[in-house]
Amino acid sequence: MNEEYEYDDEEIEYYAVRPNKTQIKRDIAALFDLGEEMSHLSPAHLQSLELPDIIHKAVTEVSGMPLKGARKRLLKYIAAQLHKIDVEPIQERLARITNKSAHAVREHHIAERWRDRFIAEGNEALAEFIEDFPDADRQQIRQLARNAQKEAEAGKPPKSSRILYRYIKDLLVQTDETEHEEDDMSESIIDDDDSEE
Repeated sequence: MNEEYEYDDEEIEYYAVRPNKTQIKRDIAALFDLGEEMSHLSPAHLQSLELPDIIHKAVTEVSGMPLKGARKRLLKYIAAQLHKIDVEPIQERLARITNKSAHAVREHHIAERWRDRFIAEGNEALAEFIEDFPDADRQQIRQLARNAQKEAEAGKPPKSSRILYRYIKDLLVQTDETEHEEDDMSESIIDDDDSEE
């Protein structure tokens, strides 16, 4: 029963696997949604996506259109054009843009809370802040908080309060950028280790 089978290359037939229609429809719907999402971006953010000219022009045009049939047809056209290219880099840039705006709002609220705490609580809030941000200039924050308190008591415009807010926000952005650089470096080190194996 140990028969050996010999195959001749000419006898083997290969069949094409037909793509799943449902999956194709899902992919097109996702590309349609991507086009819709891009249409809501500002011109500067749209430019940062580095889209091909034909898609960029169509997205710019669709962003000013009312919600009618012509808009839907143009979005279908955008989806068809996106289907022809690799959309993963575009999706990554878009995710970064939307994440940045959400992150910026969060940083704004954090900076406002810290500023209000410095003005209300003084040194207690400052000590807590220095634990989280050791690079912060303690003396500058203390001086700005005192000046903001005096301005509020005198009914003057909140100049020092604004300067304090800007200082805190800049510090938050700096710290965040440093953390991202460290994350990127650690990822590249991990990638290098994986490639060596």
